[in-house]
Amino acid sequence: MPIKILEPQVVARIAAGEIIERPASVVKELVENSLDAAATQISVEVNGGGVGLIRVTDNGLGIPAAELELAFERYATSKIGGLDDLESISSLGFRGEALPSIAAVSHIEVVTCAGSQAGNFLSLREGVRDELRSQGRAKGTTITVKNLLRNVPARLKFLKSVPTENSHIANVVSQYALARPEVKFSLITDGRPTLRTPGSGRLLDSIIEVYGAETAREMLDIDSSESIWQGSPAPPQVRVTGMVGSPALNRSNRDYLSFFVNRRWINSKLLAWAVEEAYHGLLMQGRHPVAVINISVPPGEVDVNIHPTKTEVKFQNERLVFSAVQKAVRRALVAQAPVPGIEEVSAAYGAPPLPHPGAVTPFSGQARQTFWMPRETGRQETISSPTLQPTPSSSLPALRLLGQLAGSYIVAEGPEGLYLIDQHAAHERILFERIRTQIARHKLEVQGLLEPATFEVTPRQDESLKACYRELAESGFSIEPFGERSYLVRAVPLPLNKKDWAAALRELLEAMSEGLVPSKAEGGDTDWREKVAISFACHGAIKAGQTLADSEMREMLRQLEETSTPNSCPHGRPTMIRLSLSQMEKEFHRA
Repeated sequence: MPIKILEPQVVARIAAGEIIERPASVVKELVENSLDAAATQISVEVNGGGVGLIRVTDNGLGIPAAELELAFERYATSKIGGLDDLESISSLGFRGEALPSIAAVSHIEVVTCAGSQAGNFLSLREGVRDELRSQGRAKGTTITVKNLLRNVPARLKFLKSVPTENSHIANVVSQYALARPEVKFSLITDGRPTLRTPGSGRLLDSIIEVYGAETAREMLDIDSSESIWQGSPAPPQVRVTGMVGSPALNRSNRDYLSFFVNRRWINSKLLAWAVEEAYHGLLMQGRHPVAVINISVPPGEVDVNIHPTKTEVKFQNERLVFSAVQKAVRRALVAQAPVPGIEEVSAAYGAPPLPHPGAVTPFSGQARQTFWMPRETGRQETISSPTLQPTPSSSLPALRLLGQLAGSYIVAEGPEGLYLIDQHAAHERILFERIRTQIARHKLEVQGLLEPATFEVTPRQDESLKACYRELAESGFSIEPFGERSYLVRAVPLPLNKKDWAAALRELLEAMSEGLVPSKAEGGDTDWREKVAISFACHGAIKAGQTLADSEMREMLRQLEETSTPNSCPHGRPTMIRLSLSQMEKEFHRA
């Protein structure tokens, strides 16, 4: 095929494919345009997961009549004027690609008024002007996008279910509601009010609306100052503000880490690592904090033009930003939520650490192993340890109880040596197989609560809850609406009685919103049952640090022997390790 210049329609669709990953991408671009137009009120309305309708209305500056059609030409923008402006971008948008890309794959209508002028209406179909006329409205802009991606069936078929797409849209609006608490946001999904923020300018008010009052009560203020630099002047080019959750407030994934650079919502592994380093020693392994953090730096110190959708940035001095975030968060935690025995950590900036040796892990291979030990000085030390062999994968010998170690591990003797059993992981395996069988047979027992409990959800979780209401009922939850994004829970599955059933319920909703677990309606019956069983087992199992009677430990060993996969928990972690007699003899120099 000879080299040739592509047709404008092909170029437009290629550009749209880079910018518009899903309907939430359109919402993000339109909301960012409204914020750049100095809007103080932004309303988002969507139908059919955003494919049928997306409407964004603001009270911003509006588009002058003479520039309305020009706004839909590629690379047309009012936000930069020349090459030098790329070195110091302060607006959210700047490339002039969003509106023409959206118009290329949809039917789009715009009603706008720049204030002193009369309002105007413009309609485009697949990027081609359909109608242009005068139409009155107050100052601001309303953009309506219909039939999104209908002319790009290859992209359309890769979209997820309507609830999943709605959850992504809710997440976009929620993030910018957190980034701009002075702006009044509203989100209407399929005719239902999903989110309303007061626009008071207080971050805590936005957190209450997005995450609920229960979460907001555990949030702590952060604000970088000279004190976090141990007497040295704080770098004037970096300021960290926002709120973080106390260690008691934690989640099973990183979805509750929100980062804004100069109030631009971004994803950043660097910043996520900095925050989690600040919580070192305060959270259990596998748990993650809640944080809403804004990093303010001079525009020239950050490159926002490294990703097609502007969701990633690059800092000129990553070490400085990492240190500023880590110290500001740690200071807030130590000052406002003191915990006995907290040791300050001075995390050196470098490669992420290897898995911490504190966790019991089976090893194989050489007779001696090397552990990586992090030190406050940044040095690394190695220590030798005897090789610990994993237990056989398909069977478990009869074990004789010896006792309990550190309130977390059951010590037992077997025909092949000494066994250390993680009591939490072992109980997880026992409960998982029992619950999975009960769910498959529709015989899961339910426990009614003495008093109904209030359960608040985020906009994303609200969409997921409505989508999987029947599945939750079959899984033992009795839930009924109780106001906007608030529910009453009257009964819970028996395995979660007097346990943290709310955390288990949130995990299921988060998995649904991410599309990780399809509902029964989407053909995911088996995946759903598996996720329910894993979540219930995790939250229903006894915890590390819980002292057990000898009779309880013997019963756990007996039940573990009867499971189909006794050597690992449902998450894949080992339930036990074995130190063979021959290895012990070698270590004691008896061999």
